[in-house]
Amino acid sequence: MYGRRPTLTSLRGMVAAAHPLAAQAGARLLASGGNAFDAAAATAAALNLVEPYMSGFGGMGLAICYVAAEKRLRVLDFVTPIPSKFPVERFNRREELARGALAVGSPGNLAGWHELVSTYGRKPLGEALRPAIELARDGFPLIEFNVAEINETAQLLRSEAALYPEIARTYLAGGATVRIGTILRQPDLASTFEAIAAEGPRHLYGGPLGRAVVAHLAKLGGTLTLSDLEAVAPVWRDPIKVSYRGLDVHTAPPPCEGFQFLLTLRILEGFALGDLERDGVEHLDTVYRAIRLAASVRIRSNNPAPAKLAELLGDESVEALRARLRDGRPISGPTEQWVAPASSEDPGHTTSFSIADRDGNMICLTQSLGSPFGSGVVVPGTGLCLNNFLFWSDVNPESPNRAKPGAALPMCMSPTLSLKEARPVLALGTPGSYGIMQTQVQALVQHLDFGLPLQEAIEAPRARLWDHRRIQVESRLAGPTVDALRARGHELEVFDPWTMKVGGMQAIAVDPATGAFTGAADPRRDGYAIAL
Repeated sequence: MYGRRPTLTSLRGMVAAAHPLAAQAGARLLASGGNAFDAAAATAAALNLVEPYMSGFGGMGLAICYVAAEKRLRVLDFVTPIPSKFPVERFNRREELARGALAVGSPGNLAGWHELVSTYGRKPLGEALRPAIELARDGFPLIEFNVAEINETAQLLRSEAALYPEIARTYLAGGATVRIGTILRQPDLASTFEAIAAEGPRHLYGGPLGRAVVAHLAKLGGTLTLSDLEAVAPVWRDPIKVSYRGLDVHTAPPPCEGFQFLLTLRILEGFALGDLERDGVEHLDTVYRAIRLAASVRIRSNNPAPAKLAELLGDESVEALRARLRDGRPISGPTEQWVAPASSEDPGHTTSFSIADRDGNMICLTQSLGSPFGSGVVVPGTGLCLNNFLFWSDVNPESPNRAKPGAALPMCMSPTLSLKEARPVLALGTPGSYGIMQTQVQALVQHLDFGLPLQEAIEAPRARLWDHRRIQVESRLAGPTVDALRARGHELEVFDPWTMKVGGMQAIAVDPATGAFTGAADPRRDGYAIAL
């Protein structure tokens, strides 16, 4: 216990988010009579302010929910389709869509927040937005991670003459850089949120804000249309699941790519990991090989139909993968897309949070702008930063997964809820682009196979697997273990002891016997859990 974060528990409610002020916003809604769905909208909107580089209402996301009144799990998908006039034929590599107007997909987050509160919440959307409006008007002092992300990204965008001035005006508080303690105020975004609170989501999806977005993107050479915005409609889906160590682990179905995470668990279910030395060579070699095998299946069979997905997760297919894992030969293959990106400096920036309330509702929500500050496009006078989700589409002309205008956009987010005997016991999610499905496996193994408390499982050393055999590991792994893994064919690189390259996980566990919540948050970011 000494020198560690305290265990956070409660019987009344819990919010675990990537910034303490965002967790506080969600807790405020719970304390004022709202439920987990109201708190989710409040937390998501506050993250727009306190982590403006990670997510915002100009992005997209997914949520998995346990609805206590209905005694069922539901997935809300607010990843929008590829825009109808997206000129995919102009691109050969995803790097061509890293920034700018052509990288922008229709914002889905605002529609998702509204759907949560209108379907299952107790409060109007305007009340859920109130903490974010106050943060925008009053400002808040920047802390370490804020400063690092804002300064690093502003420097990267400085050469983008059409984008940088509005980024600097909105996020640099009048200077060239920010520092710890700088007060970041976003009055334009406050006014925009106030208009949304008064007029509803149609302020964006076809209303004045939508028209301003389309006009500004057109000025920058973009092709997003007002019709694309008007067509935005979150979709409720049934989750998919596998059994792992006595839990039913659920995530979003395709086109979400989270089935890679479930497939990895299916492979690992055939191995007695808990009998091995924790963080030893056998444990890590087995997990890394399983992750790589599952990634290759996901890339070969992206967005599978239900029958195909059942086949991929079925016993025959899984047993063949287990046999390949056992044979000891090195495994080399892609982990990202059909063709690897140019470098491993993947600019994926996302956030995930988990919430539980005293009524038994539980939600894990993951949302993103795609990359740090998304496309780099901030619509003047609105404070709205737009995503670059088309960077995550596959535009390679040779790929079987090449993007099509108007089609679904497969996405690597995979928020999860786990049930035991039909009752929710664990909400767990993380950012990390294609590493999301890797990070969740590693933390779940630490928690379930090795019995680590949730906070310790999240803090345990992790790795990020890249294409071919390349793996980056946190330096807290023992040197002899690193050497032994290299001898088995893993091309390991040791980097910092703590790094957000391996995600930023927020989680809540529920004791089914007592109903007590335990919150856990990742110190690799500004994560914090707040109990009522």
